[in-house]
Amino acid sequence: MKRPISARAHGVLDYVTVVATAAAPRIFGFPEQAARLCYGLAGGYLGLSMLTDYPLSVKRAVPFKAHGATEAVLGAALPALPKALGFSDHRAARNFLFGLTALTFLVASLTDWK
Repeated sequence: MKRPISARAHGVLDYVTVVATAAAPRIFGFPEQAARLCYGLAGGYLGLSMLTDYPLSVKRAVPFKAHGATEAVLGAALPALPKALGFSDHRAARNFLFGLTALTFLVASLTDWK
């Protein structure tokens, strides 16, 4: 079965995720710990995206499959971070990270990594 998300489309989704992750703390009034996490994630996603070997990169230094593996590790860690960082009682911040987890795994499962 051919997966419907191309490397180019994955790149677009990555950059949209960077913007959404950076904007979410102000839009939803996240507590400081959640805001810092989101800004760090946005910066990390941006750096990874800029260096990934796919059409929308700045420098093709990270293999596309390694990019996917990195996203999988981050996606697996995201659900534990609200509790670990002390903001699990903030519904919007917690649910944003849960949604980011779901989006990460959905996009990964639909991406053609070849």
